[in-house]
Amino acid sequence: GSRMLAGLLEDGRLGALCLGPGLGLERARDLVPVTLAAGRAAVLDADALSAYSESPETLFAMVHPSVVLTPHDGEFARLFPDLAARLVAPTQSGPAFSRVDAVRAAADRAGCTILLKGPDTVIGAPGGTASVHAAVYGRGAPWLATAGAGDVLAGLICGLMARGAAPLQAAQTAAFLHVEAARHFGPGLIAEDLAEALAPVLRDLGD
Repeated sequence: GSRMLAGLLEDGRLGALCLGPGLGLERARDLVPVTLAAGRAAVLDADALSAYSESPETLFAMVHPSVVLTPHDGEFARLFPDLAARLVAPTQSGPAFSRVDAVRAAADRAGCTILLKGPDTVIGAPGGTASVHAAVYGRGAPWLATAGAGDVLAGLICGLMARGAAPLQAAQTAAFLHVEAARHFGPGLIAEDLAEALAPVLRDLGD
């Protein structure tokens, strides 16, 4: 429970945590505050986000700059309903409100890095920095839309932060590697295949 986690967080060797996948909403509400209060680098995904669907401001009051939130479109809409509504509203004049605009605004509101998952994954940090990692056209990997693939992405971000990468850099690098691993494996991919596909991808990058 939360007491055990608080004890673990006192260990300075613990570089980063990923909370959410398979956690359950009740446990997420119990463990997320303890994790964020410790000030450690953290990735919040899945249940760690859904647990705050009814009160996103509670989550935003706890997060800090070393946190990355990794919502899919549905989770993003529950945390940032006004921004999601603007994305689907008809544009009456001027430029349309884009996913980049939405993620920039969300990052400023939350005070941390946001990675909005999708074929055109958008990553933003407070202050307006944003990037798009598109898995389309020649870089398309539609088979990446498989159960558990987002959990692997969250784990990749966490692993990179544990090695000292800044949140934005970790999110950007993980998004790139995630797609490259899927493309290396090819159709028929399940989430468990992504970790095995990373090794040859990293080897090729080093050549």
